[in-house]
Amino acid sequence: MSQPVRLHILITTLPGRGQEQVEAYKRLAPIVRAEQGCLQYDLHRVVGDPDRFVLAELWSSREALAAHDATPHMVAADAASPAFRAGPAQVLEVEAAPVA
Repeated sequence: MSQPVRLHILITTLPGRGQEQVEAYKRLAPIVRAEQGCLQYDLHRVVGDPDRFVLAELWSSREALAAHDATPHMVAADAASPAFRAGPAQVLEVEAAPVA
């Protein structure tokens, strides 16, 4: 069985366009959270910078993440985001660091 996949996605919008990212997230969040395999989908604004965000995602498996990426709502969101984003999002797959 697949292991869960945790992503932290770094997003920067064009200056003064951060609220457009928030609005896009508000529209998508309920749809994404209802997808099979979505365990977390939360947007966080960077303190002190209204145009920078971290999107935290947790998926039950790589297959669930791949299915999410191919949904019509995500394809449309990815096509619309260059209108307000400063560049492509930076996607980081993360895991818990071992603590001694």
